[in-house]
Amino acid sequence: MKTVSLSGSPRVSVGKKGATSLRKEGRIPSVVYGGKDQVHFSISENDAKKLVFTPNVYLIELDIDGKKSNVILQETQIHPVTDRVIHLDFLEISDDAPFKLSLPVKLEGFARGVRNGGKLNQNFRKLRVFGLAKDMPDAVSIDITPIKIGDKVRVTDLSVPGLNFLDPKNAVVVGVQTARVIIEEEEEEEEEGSETAEGEGGDSKESSDDKAPEETKKDE
Repeated sequence: MKTVSLSGSPRVSVGKKGATSLRKEGRIPSVVYGGKDQVHFSISENDAKKLVFTPNVYLIELDIDGKKSNVILQETQIHPVTDRVIHLDFLEISDDAPFKLSLPVKLEGFARGVRNGGKLNQNFRKLRVFGLAKDMPDAVSIDITPIKIGDKVRVTDLSVPGLNFLDPKNAVVVGVQTARVIIEEEEEEEEEGSETAEGEGGDSKESSDDKAPEETKKDE
């Protein structure tokens, strides 16, 4: 898992007014838990954006006034109107204690089924896992090259050494479906073409029958 460094400043006031003041100064109220005590601190808004608005997951080396710890971003609060980060929760981790984490799903290759006209459906952008920090990869990689039309990759099909997947085992992560709309449109065009041909044939027969009485009368 990728590692980044982050500096934080201890919070003097942990109330609502203090949090509002910090945000006005361009800093984000934060808390780290999982250790002996919860630690309230703040980080710059720019640093917060780099952690939040990215598909990557990081192991963070946090430094708060000289006290260092390894943490992961656990929860993010976003303002519903402005989309600004307003609060961050971090979890302190250790080398020998497993923890839960949502890892991004990375698809590799070009599915065989898509080459044949199918549609690729990815149902999970992230998967929840449980394990030690040393076993956490940057992402859960899935080679979709051999997937044919109708094939599906489920959670139970995935395996990462040292990790347990927490999502339902039978859940479909990615698959290739038949492009039914295209097939139905082609079938409708073929049916319309057949009906037109039959209609033209019928008109020709009727025209021939209409001429027959005139030819008989002329011979008489």
